Amino acid sequence: MSRAGKYPIKLKDGVSVAIVDNALVVKGPKGELNLPLNTKNAGLVDIAIEADQVVITPKDAEDKASRAMWGTMARNVRSAVEGVSNGFEKPMYMKGVGYKASVKGNQLVLVAGYSHDVVMDIPAGLTVVMGDAPTEFTVKGMDKCLVGQFADKIHKVRKADPYKGKGIFYKGEKIRRKEGKKK
Repeated sequence: MSRAGKYPIKLKDGVSVAIVDNALVVKGPKGELNLPLNTKNAGLVDIAIEADQVVITPKDAEDKASRAMWGTMARNVRSAVEGVSNGFEKPMYMKGVGYKASVKGNQLVLVAGYSHDVVMDIPAGLTVVMGDAPTEFTVKGMDKCLVGQFADKIHKVRKADPYKGKGIFYKGEKIRRKEGKKK
């Protein structure tokens, strides 16, 4: 069982937290994030804002759903505090003959071995920064969930091929190479 909810969330310098209209508003140097508190599951926990920390407690310590939401809300608040202070990033790269990526305005253009270029709109709140090579790029943003979802959407454009070893990868991702057909 996770103990994520037991520890209070320390607020970093320049980060403020307030409850406004059934939403937890986290403001920091990078921007502002809102966590809705009016959902059915978010109502299972109590949120107390103290001087330099946020304390989350379950409303009913014996209820299984309340304990589960206790850890979930604690992680969501911790991620929001981290996002508005430092932000999140997901470095990626492409491997394959002729594979490359470019950013044109608010769109990411991927040349990934198809007969056409794959054009993806970059969601609001995210940026895509190109690396040294045209095959390297990084997805950056405040919202951890949004960064992960967009990076996954890019990753699914051309999944890693275990036989040829080409595709779109996360930095540090290892694929298990398979042996081809024997003649």
